[in-house]
Amino acid sequence: MPLKEHHRIHRSGWLRAAVLGSNDGIVSTASLMVGVAAAAVDDRAVILSGVAGLVGGAMSMAAGEYVSVKSQADTLEADLKLEAEALRDNHEYELEELATIYRQRGLDENLAAEVAKQLTAHDALGAHARDEIGITDELSAQPLQAALTSGAAFASGSAAILGVALLTKGADSILWILPLTAVVMLGLLGALAARAGGSSMLIGAGRVCFWGTLAMALTAGIGKLLGVIV
Repeated sequence: MPLKEHHRIHRSGWLRAAVLGSNDGIVSTASLMVGVAAAAVDDRAVILSGVAGLVGGAMSMAAGEYVSVKSQADTLEADLKLEAEALRDNHEYELEELATIYRQRGLDENLAAEVAKQLTAHDALGAHARDEIGITDELSAQPLQAALTSGAAFASGSAAILGVALLTKGADSILWILPLTAVVMLGLLGALAARAGGSSMLIGAGRVCFWGTLAMALTAGIGKLLGVIV
């Protein structure tokens, strides 16, 4: 029985949006609330900042992801349109171009020409999209999926941090409980994302914990400075 390989490249689109959204939800909300707490304001203001961060951040994340991925999709669509026109107007040139690509990948001249001919007869635009431009179904841009995944992931990460803050009494307690909780959550997120992507869980966890801790420390420092100035 042949060994079936389980590749993970098809996960790259939603996995990227989910990890980015959750990471931003945790880091930005925790940083915002820690910064406000460090400014020595009351608990109500700290919680209010967290709610504002959750709502504004989730909407911003979803909108930004949609616009970004939609721009990518528009570019791919324009390239496909250009390639379709080239196939219609310069069929022989495009056939030779495809054969050249296969020769550069190691096929001999006759085989490259035959492969190009058969793939062109089967699906000319698909062959050029895949082998000339690099567009595949697995890596195709999906703006709506990216926006929904990113926005929902941000909201989930942010809500978890906000929930911990609601259970914590006093701005002074928030200053150490929230960062500690955020680092643990970031570590779990990084490890899970690395596992889903097939890479090292330890490295994945360490990477997000480092940058998350740095963001919260800088924000807390700025909040403390502004609080003293006020």
